[in-house]
Amino acid sequence: MIRPPAHPDDAPPVIRLVGLRKSFARTRVLDDLSLDFPEGLTTVVLGPSGCGKSVMLKHIVGLLRPDAGEVWYRETRVDTIRERRLTGVRRDIGFLFQMGALFDSMTVEENILFPLREHTKLSHRECRAEVERVLNLVGLADVIHAMPANLSGGQRKRIALARTIVTDPKVVLFDEPTTGLDPIRSDVINELIIKLKHELTCTNIVVTHDLTSAFKVADRLVMLHDGRVVAEGTPDAIRRSADPIVQRFLQGEASLDELAFIRAKQDDAHRGKVRHA
Repeated sequence: MIRPPAHPDDAPPVIRLVGLRKSFARTRVLDDLSLDFPEGLTTVVLGPSGCGKSVMLKHIVGLLRPDAGEVWYRETRVDTIRERRLTGVRRDIGFLFQMGALFDSMTVEENILFPLREHTKLSHRECRAEVERVLNLVGLADVIHAMPANLSGGQRKRIALARTIVTDPKVVLFDEPTTGLDPIRSDVINELIIKLKHELTCTNIVVTHDLTSAFKVADRLVMLHDGRVVAEGTPDAIRRSADPIVQRFLQGEASLDELAFIRAKQDDAHRGKVRHA
């Protein structure tokens, strides 16, 4: 397995996952997953659908509890603390959900105001100033009074990002941030991820299977397969990996087992047609 070089200043990771296991019914999703996320970097987690990427993110903010293992945010063990104490952790960790999760009955301004009213004691004027600040950051100050239904998919994703960062989180989790977007709108999101890392000096964790996005925004890449880490390192190191699992994913090729299954089904169908001819 590819291993990344030591963090330049040997700073402790901002988030640590230690031996995580998680199953749903009889399906093992995370299988002894151990992973560190260095502070100040953008770590992109790659892998096929169902490999545990989004489940991993939900463990980081305590939306799911592991069957075994540990989740750490700095010195706080997230998986064992009570729900009330999770509020502080969640205030530090912003989560951009895959579909944005905007409130359809609220305007853009009201959507972004919501976390400020829930988690801060800012005055109305201060809250309004924060809304304008983050809308300017994502380039959508002119839609402040719009309803989400009247925005494009790319605009809704950017508004959801503005809401995620309005409380100045130390870590931002991105769950498939370019899903459902065309290549141009996807690149806008990629540029925003890069911009926010520098302007907000935050740590980004991006879960995706969009290779163009992954290689553009990543300082380091992690590849998951069957709930485990199979490779991690710089983007160049991952590209050079000799691991067949990594290369199949990068090339978009089905596994030998999957090909054998498909071809067996094709042969069965052909034999069935011959018998009935």
